[in-house]
Amino acid sequence: MKKCYFDHAATNPLHPAVLEAMMPYFKEDFGNALSVYDLGTRARDAIEKARLEVASLINAKPSGIIFTSCGVEANNTALRGIALAKQTKGNHIIVSKAEHHSILNSARFLEKSGFVVTYLPVDKHGIVDPDILKSSITKETILISITHASREIGTLEPIRELVAIAKQHGIIFHADAVSTTGNIPVDVDELGVDLLSMTAHQFYGPKGVGALYVREGIRLVPLIYGGIQEGGRRAGTENVAAIAGMGKAAAIARDEMTPRMEHCLKLRNKLIEGVSKIPKVYLTGHPVNRLPNHASFVVEFIEGEAMLLLLSMKGVYAASGSACSSKALKSSPVLMSIGIPSALAQGSIVFTVGEGNSEEDVDYFLNEFPAIIKRLREMSPFAKGWGEEGQGETCYAGG
Repeated sequence: MKKCYFDHAATNPLHPAVLEAMMPYFKEDFGNALSVYDLGTRARDAIEKARLEVASLINAKPSGIIFTSCGVEANNTALRGIALAKQTKGNHIIVSKAEHHSILNSARFLEKSGFVVTYLPVDKHGIVDPDILKSSITKETILISITHASREIGTLEPIRELVAIAKQHGIIFHADAVSTTGNIPVDVDELGVDLLSMTAHQFYGPKGVGALYVREGIRLVPLIYGGIQEGGRRAGTENVAAIAGMGKAAAIARDEMTPRMEHCLKLRNKLIEGVSKIPKVYLTGHPVNRLPNHASFVVEFIEGEAMLLLLSMKGVYAASGSACSSKALKSSPVLMSIGIPSALAQGSIVFTVGEGNSEEDVDYFLNEFPAIIKRLREMSPFAKGWGEEGQGETCYAGG
């Protein structure tokens, strides 16, 4: 049976060159990076080389890179670290309603700790309105956090414009760039952000390692206390092999980004065009201003999990909602934020292609998917007569 992996937003396969770069730190160069002898020195050198490569990927200074265990930790460190560092100057934080759970749940934690959080609405494509952001700022605002691109609907946010508003008021700006770093050009100076989160497994690096960029002069309270690792900003024995892998993946992503983007964009457009021909299936997110490898939809009368199960039986692997929420059996807050009814949000399906996919993969999927939709609708009590003209209740008019 053919296998088609269309869930690169959840994770990517490890690049062979990345695995090769990691192997020495599992075997002969296994030392602790804080040790003063040669085993420790080699581990320390590997970390600093990786720091340089990751910094180069986003046009940052190496000193601004803090290695973490993942993008979720980077997001938590950014929000909670800045909030605690700035709490004597103000207690107001702004995020959007279309953020990842790691942002939204951190914001809710901070609310319970005495901070005031404004959750900005987004339009039908998931875009934050700069004018609404501007009107939400108060004298107490200390931090704004807006995602660079949504994992669920693929929409790219106007970060430069939003950052410019923050700078006019002297407010720190954080961007969750987990979905964009290593996949599209990300330049922290061009964007103007003060903090930026990323993770290695989104650009063919290993799981279990991410990073937070912090602009020079920005102080934040550590999320994890202990030793002096990462300049005292993130304690804990470093995962040297994973960090070395992230560095190698960053170097490859920088060199191969343009052909990767062109390849994925071609497949994405073909997939969107094909799926959009199926009745009562609607594209979510911005139709153009979106990640080059991302295609997301909602399907009337069907649950996302049912589609995933039947697709997997055909060797096609996709997602419903985000990887962090697809098993929660709850409506996605991102889909709800763009005005999709709760019932229809249950029919979410997300396809994210990668460098290992081919046009043949997309053709195979497009040949199998309509039959799966037809089969599930015939089983659905909500879709009686859906295939007959004028029959079947319409839940959503589309964007």
